[in-house]
Amino acid sequence: MTHLVLVVDDEKQMTEIVSFALQTAGFETVVAHDGATAWKLFQSRPISLIILDRMLPDISGATLAQRIRASSDVPIIMLTALGDTEQRVAGLEAGADDYIAKPFSPQELILRAKAIVRRTAPAREEDVSTYGPVTIQSDTVYINSEAADLSEIELKLFRCLLNHHGEIVPVRTLLNEVWETSSSAGGRNLVKTTVYRLRKKLAEAGMAEDTIQSVRGRGYTLHV
Repeated sequence: MTHLVLVVDDEKQMTEIVSFALQTAGFETVVAHDGATAWKLFQSRPISLIILDRMLPDISGATLAQRIRASSDVPIIMLTALGDTEQRVAGLEAGADDYIAKPFSPQELILRAKAIVRRTAPAREEDVSTYGPVTIQSDTVYINSEAADLSEIELKLFRCLLNHHGEIVPVRTLLNEVWETSSSAGGRNLVKTTVYRLRKKLAEAGMAEDTIQSVRGRGYTLHV
């Protein structure tokens, strides 16, 4: 699984340097230049690591770290000024796992990032499943890192089709595994309607519309 790193710094040149270094080491990156954008990206993407500058235009890095830490154990590396012990302490107290003082070498950043992801990945990836461009983390589906807004029943249907990937799944099986019923009264229309909504939402997140195909008289099949 490729790890997605959120890089947060108000200096565009710094985000470009950090992103380039991480990408050469095999990471994927998304960038934010203020706290509000960073928070939105954190909530909508499967972030594996956050590189966070101490000073942002709308909120301090420490405050953002506290907000993130209140709902997630995603690792955070804080960027601080060289020799500023107070900043480092404040960042660690806010929930940062590590810090790097500016200026730093790209190689140091890569080594720190790899080390912290290696330490935290086993515990964090227990509830993560990946199928090609699809990642399911807890109860959220991501298509190439874009979140798909699925309802509980749509998620169950998608999981069921993924579990039978490449197979033709009969409507009766879907009703049994997703809706936990063997009744076929109105069941075909129920499945058809839910598949339609699921296709639409997956397409909005970037998945091909023919990913879920209907096989007349037999059921549905999924290919990713």
